[in-house]
Amino acid sequence: MQLKFDPRDNKFASLFTRELLEATLPSILLICVALFVAYKYIDPAPPRHIVMATGNADLNYNAFAAIYGVYLKREGITLETRPSTGDAQNLAWLKSADSDVDIAFMQDGAASSAGAGQLLSLGSLYYQPVWIFSRGKQALNHVAELTGKRIAIGRPGGGTFIVANQMLAASGISDQNSSLVMISGEEAAQQLIAGKVDAAFMVDVATSPLIQNTIAAPDIHLVNLEDAEAFSRKYTYLHHLVLPEGAMDLARNLPEHDVHLVAPTATLVIRENMHPALVYLMMKIIAQVHTNPSLFNSKDAFPSAKETDFPISTQALNFYKSGLPIIDKYLPFWAATFINRTLIVMLPLLALLIPLTRIIPMVYVWLVKRKLFRFYGELRFLDAQLKDLTSDEDIQACIHKLNDIESKVVNIKLPVPFSQYAYELRAHIELVRSKCRLQHTQLAPATTTVQP
Repeated sequence: MQLKFDPRDNKFASLFTRELLEATLPSILLICVALFVAYKYIDPAPPRHIVMATGNADLNYNAFAAIYGVYLKREGITLETRPSTGDAQNLAWLKSADSDVDIAFMQDGAASSAGAGQLLSLGSLYYQPVWIFSRGKQALNHVAELTGKRIAIGRPGGGTFIVANQMLAASGISDQNSSLVMISGEEAAQQLIAGKVDAAFMVDVATSPLIQNTIAAPDIHLVNLEDAEAFSRKYTYLHHLVLPEGAMDLARNLPEHDVHLVAPTATLVIRENMHPALVYLMMKIIAQVHTNPSLFNSKDAFPSAKETDFPISTQALNFYKSGLPIIDKYLPFWAATFINRTLIVMLPLLALLIPLTRIIPMVYVWLVKRKLFRFYGELRFLDAQLKDLTSDEDIQACIHKLNDIESKVVNIKLPVPFSQYAYELRAHIELVRSKCRLQHTQLAPATTTVQP
């Protein structure tokens, strides 16, 4: 019978695979458990539902929220909008631990008195000019000229109410020398046209129907703030703007001359624990929605990192400096989120994986060798007992034991690269067996034959 060794023999391949799996399985299981725990708890997946506080019906926050909702829906995120009485309630919801509001519109300057708390800003979205309308035949140029008049200042808690009170107080006007009427913008426009109030503060964009209708009404004038720059210096959240002649209506030349205004900006405010992936997604969306030019700003002027009541979030700052991360720029939200989370989890585990790449081969070699090395204990014991063997029966028992060990070694299945260790062990067994025979020769008569 011809014997030919085939290294592709399945029994050798399966043996090698089993030994390798035995060595690597604990490490693989450890890594999998670490990955699961890290992926689940260290960097949890972003929520699929967020709540946004908008404001009252006078502002266009609701319109922008509806646009955001369309973009978010494309990425698998549901946006729930929650109307409020104004900026004060939005701020209270964000600061309350019992509230589920995640993000809210806020007029810059509205939180300066209440404090920002643990909240962050995504930046400024657009200008919200302060429109001060007065009734009469002559236009006014200073807020101080409203002293003694009936002035609509918005509802308490709203952005209009906050900025109107600050501008009036700075101009020496209070409820002691004037009549301050706390009504909404719609009511203020109606009462101003009807002659029930003499002036009204409104905060809204130039394209708002409320502003368009009010400025076109007879005997209604837009106050030209000649001290607009002074207001912007005193209140840093106010920006000095100029409304060009005819900008509101070229056909009727409204306004009839350039008008100086002040304007806070609309901002988006989030809780500081909002998931970073959602922050980047919101930055991506507002960059698409608010990048277009308007009456008061050029293209790409917004969104911007203009100074606000709240510190800018880290992700928003990175966006304004460098744009979106490359992964978020070219991949869908779910794919970018998965890759980012995987990287966050995997990078710390490299400290574990690198040592394992060295340890696993050592463990594998040890697991294979231990099958042979356990016989060395018996072999060493028998070798040490040779000098105490004084009878033929003891020597025969020793040789029998050595034969038994060799039989077990022969039957051990080892990967081919480790076969040399089996042959080395068998050579050592033969060495001890030879010593046994020599010991027997010295004890027994020359005619005695030792069984192999």
